[in-house]
Amino acid sequence: MYRQLRLFALLIAGLLCANAALADNYSDTVALFKKSGEAGRYFGSSYGYAVFPNVGKGGVGIGGAYGRGKVFRGGKAVANASLTQLSVGFQLGGQAYSEIIFFENKTTFDDFLSGNFEFGADASAVAITASASAGLNSAGGASAGVGATKDNAATAGAYHHGVAVFTIAKGGLMYQAAISGQKFNISK
Repeated sequence: MYRQLRLFALLIAGLLCANAALADNYSDTVALFKKSGEAGRYFGSSYGYAVFPNVGKGGVGIGGAYGRGKVFRGGKAVANASLTQLSVGFQLGGQAYSEIIFFENKTTFDDFLSGNFEFGADASAVAITASASAGLNSAGGASAGVGATKDNAATAGAYHHGVAVFTIAKGGLMYQAAISGQKFNISK
């Protein structure tokens, strides 16, 4: 039974990652976040932001996530980015979501572009909706998850250590009580 569930989760994760690789529509994703409540105000006040239109996530016990994105400054793409995540703990299923990371100032923006930036899950950071989860790591990064979908996204949050993160669920179902972190690779 466990082996079948594991194969099912790996299949879901593979399909979600393939979907993420095929559909990188940045303008639609940015427009979605601009109209999803408080996240929209960050576009005018942030130093820059990173957009990941499609992140695929799946797992059974051990899980992972992957997404490709772009980093923007002044509304222009300045770098490509990839997001990888490894998680261990009680989890089952797969899901897809969009993620945007706002940088409050040049320092956090440059830290992200340096490639030495990662999120962990060891403290509370940003509340996005009633069914949100958030985390902060010792490197000063924040992460968040949201229960809203792209059709009913509503956000509320604030910068934490110079970073504000918003996600919008796109589909799938995942139950997770796991320790996880995101790592980013940057290419210019």
